Parts: sequence; C-alpha cells; structure tokens
Amino acid sequence: MRRSFAITTLGCKVNRYESEAIGEALLAEGWRRNSGNRPAELSIINTCTVTAKAAAQSRQAVRKQIRDHGGPIVVATGCGAQSEPQGFAEISGVHYVVGNSFKGAIARLVGSDGDFLSVPETRVDDIRRCGEFQDLPITRFGNRTRCFVKIQDGCDAFCSYCIVPYVRGPSRSLRLSTVLQRLEALKTSGYSEAVLCGIHLGRYGEDLEPTRSLFGLIRAVDELPSAPRLRLSSVEPLELSEDLIDYLAVSRRVCPHLHIPLQSGDDGILAAMNRPYGSVQVERLTHQIKETLPDAAIGMDVLVGFPGETERAFDQTCALIRRLPVSYLHVFPFSPRAGTPAASLPNPVPSSVIKARCRQLRRLGRRKRHTFHAQCIGRTAQVIFEGQRDRATGRLKGFTANYIPVRMEGAGPPPGDVTEVRLDRIEDHWVVAKPLR
Repeated sequence: MRRSFAITTLGCKVNRYESEAIGEALLAEGWRRNSGNRPAELSIINTCTVTAKAAAQSRQAVRKQIRDHGGPIVVATGCGAQSEPQGFAEISGVHYVVGNSFKGAIARLVGSDGDFLSVPETRVDDIRRCGEFQDLPITRFGNRTRCFVKIQDGCDAFCSYCIVPYVRGPSRSLRLSTVLQRLEALKTSGYSEAVLCGIHLGRYGEDLEPTRSLFGLIRAVDELPSAPRLRLSSVEPLELSEDLIDYLAVSRRVCPHLHIPLQSGDDGILAAMNRPYGSVQVERLTHQIKETLPDAAIGMDVLVGFPGETERAFDQTCALIRRLPVSYLHVFPFSPRAGTPAASLPNPVPSSVIKARCRQLRRLGRRKRHTFHAQCIGRTAQVIFEGQRDRATGRLKGFTANYIPVRMEGAGPPPGDVTEVRLDRIEDHWVVAKPLR
C-alpha cells in the first residue's frame, strides 16, 4: 500500500498554493493523501512567520502534530522554517526543516519509502540571494471550483514591521507564457475562477526579460480563447495605475474586486511604517476606483497598534475609512516581529488598547460590508457556486464577481458554472439569492 501524507498550512494564499503543489509532487512520487482518522506516515507543516503570534502558532502546530500522531515523518517548511531553522530542528520529532527555496524538493527529500533520519536534515539557504522564480506547478487545486495561481514571489519593499522580504527573498516572477498556459490548463480541468497571487503582486514582471507588468498580463489573459475568470489578490496602492483601473472596467475576465493594504490612515504612522504613500493618495485612489467601477468590492487591510499610534492617529484612520467607499476590512493587531525595525521602536501601544481599537475597527468593517451588500440588493449578479453546500443552512454557496458571499436554495447548477441570480436579501454576513429562471 502507498504511504500517506497530510499537509497543514498556515498563513497566506501563496502558502496555500505551495502546499497544493507539494501535495501534487508527492502524489507523483507514489504517496497518497491521507483520509479517515488514521495518522499519516508523512506530516508536512507549511509554516508562517509574518507576526510573532504566527511564528508561535507554527511551532505549536508542529508540536501538536508530533504529540497527537507520534510516529509520522515530520517536515517543517515555509516562512517559519526559513526564519528560524534551528528552532524547528530542535523540536523533538522533526525530521526535516525545509526553507522556502527547497519546497519543490520535498517530495524527493522524503523519498517514496519515507526513510527516517536520526538527526533532522536542514535545507535552508540565504533567500535574499535567490534570483530565480521557483515554479511549483499544479494541475488540480483540491476539489474546489476556485484555484490559486502563484505568479510572483518575494518583496523588496521592506516595510518597517514586516519580516517577509527576509524570508521570501527579492521580487521575482513566473514567465508570462507559463502563466497563460497554466490558466488555460486549469480552465480545461474545470476551474471557473483563478486567483492570481503573489507576495508583492503589483511588481509582477519587473524582473523578467523583456520586462512585463500586471497590466500587461491581464490584457494577455483577456486575449486567450479560454481561461477562468480572474481575481487579483492584494495590490499595493501605488501599483494600481489609472490605466490599470480603466482597463478593469472593460476586461472580459477580471473581477471587479480589489484588495488594498492601507495599514493606517495617519500619515505619520505610514511614514514610520515605511509605506510609500499618504492618506490623500489612498483617498483619491479609492474614489477613482469607485467612479470607474461602481459595483466593485474594495477591501482594505488595516494594522492596528503600531508603535507611536496615538488616539489621534487611530481616529485619523477611522475617519478616513468612514469617508471611503470600502466594502470590507481585514483588521490585524500589531505584533512586534524580531528582526524588523519596528520591533525596537519606542512608544509601544498597550495590548488592551490594541484589542479595543481592533474591536472598534471590526465593527466599522461590518457596517461597511452591510452597506455594500444593501446597495446590491435587487440587482442581478453572476455567481460561481461551489460543490459543497453551506453546513449551517444546507444552501448552495458561492461568490459574485464583486465578492459578495451568496447562499441559494434549491438544486442549483453544476458546481463551477457561472450562474445569473437576483440578489434578494441580506441574512447574517451573506446575501440570499434567487435564480432568474
């Protein structure tokens, strides 16, 4: 019988994509995905280290896997392993510690026979010296109707709070021809939507020869005879050019949905974060998006409690978000990350204050989401329904192109079909839809 594997993934969309790619490589080497309640012979934990809390959760996930399942081969990989290889190697029961540059080699490292090591093997290099995009191809993305496609890796922004450039390396991109081939193949395999993801997506193609751009990639995808509809993951404010926004209004395939990492609405805090824009630029950009794409969903990341964030600075952030046509918020508490400049900044914000401010912003985010959903009631929309129904209600579930979560009664269309519905009413944090026919 083929030996089984299981993968636990923490962190971002890029990590989720890479876990799928690792799994596909293991299948090709003769392993099988674990199912049922029996422990897998091989356990891989794809770690995150974006905050101190995420790093601690990654170590806990490794220890929990060893404690609960005892005997399997354990591989710690991802950004946590890249950042603190020795710390993971010292966890009793870990067999391999694999940095981000070597994720593509995991299937070969463990071997189809899954040999144990008496001493953990560590494969971690200086990723800032990495100049090549590591392509981890996939042909399937679980049993979902939506897939992720990693087209960019690394970051050169060096925001003062962020460890990511140190664990992901410099910005590098997947060749345009490969991106197009992959999207066509995923469409042929039945995927109706693909999310283009990267660590710094807006820098796509700048390292290629000849140079490319995210704008050029989107235009090239629109010219394909067959491709999934596209959704962009997070794009930095200054990388959403006027030409790109104008093109999204006429694009055949790109969803009217943009996610922008705002982080703060206070110019002093933005400068301390080493963010290369000010609140006025973000305000102008957000209104421009809404004028050009009236139905677009606009999401924003906000980092709360950065050192030196006074009550006035926080109020500036809240006031800006209230003025903006934002559809939802992702709110994160600041957590000092060792190895970043922000970890040693003076005037830390007490944790109790950070928690209270997070609660306040999340309430604002819920109001923004409700307002956006209410504006869409009575309209028709295109929804891609998933294969699994909502557990709580038994209804079909899916998303509109502008990222409204939808629930609908009835048998419904086959999973993955693009279906026209009428948005009928708001219920909890989703919208109940009715079929047009």
